[in-house]
Amino acid sequence: MNSLTRSCRFWLRRAALAFVLPLAACSLLPEEIDTTANWSANRLYSEAKSAMQDSNWEEALKLYQKLESRYPYGRLAQQAQMDVAYVHWKNGDADQALVACDRFIKLHPNHPNVDYLYYLKGLIGFNGDLGFMGYLNTQDQTERDPKSARESFETFKELARRFPESKYTPDALQRMNYLVNALSAHEVHVARYYFKRGAYLAAANRSQYAVEHYPNAPAQEEALYILTLAYDKLGLTDLKADAERVLRLNYPNSDFFRNGLEKKKKWWQVF
Repeated sequence: MNSLTRSCRFWLRRAALAFVLPLAACSLLPEEIDTTANWSANRLYSEAKSAMQDSNWEEALKLYQKLESRYPYGRLAQQAQMDVAYVHWKNGDADQALVACDRFIKLHPNHPNVDYLYYLKGLIGFNGDLGFMGYLNTQDQTERDPKSARESFETFKELARRFPESKYTPDALQRMNYLVNALSAHEVHVARYYFKRGAYLAAANRSQYAVEHYPNAPAQEEALYILTLAYDKLGLTDLKADAERVLRLNYPNSDFFRNGLEKKKKWWQVF
């Protein structure tokens, strides 16, 4: 064997050792021990509830998921599924919270507490879109999409339809009223935006939508007024006369007749 061959084998062995030794060292490290491995369903649920009370949402979520994974058919697993939706929401993950709500409703449509999941789902959309509510007075409303507000309204509506006797229904109905007023105000604001920029057909369409879909909302008055102005600009005299007649019939003392669109009354001021 020549010296060159011996040298090659020497360095190959060195390279192999350099690769194997770290792996061997890693195998000697202790594995992470799951201290919950032998916990009962009751223990997991109790500890998860305790974590919730401490607002430790990450820990609560981890324990609930272990409970559902290890004891998928027990009563506590269903309760864990409900709590997971709430924990996701409180942890700032509204999308996962909604997914958890939909999952529970689909898996347990006849569960005695399924009304709570409808309520929670509506509440997530309602609170998640508080920016939509707040921006009514602070931001250009044409830049916002009220999708969450509409979905929240539909969820509360479904709750009230399916569970009229639910303890959550009275609050859901109040929130529906608030959402209707907010959505109507949004449509009217967009209509005003279009009108002031000379997009009279678009203004008429948005005003007409508000009139038809939110007939009892406070913004109805302004919607009718913008509709009257838009029809006038479009030269649709008969439609203008009809809109103005309805406006004067329902709001004979409307400030819009005196102040025009400079009137800045907010929809919540009627309460």
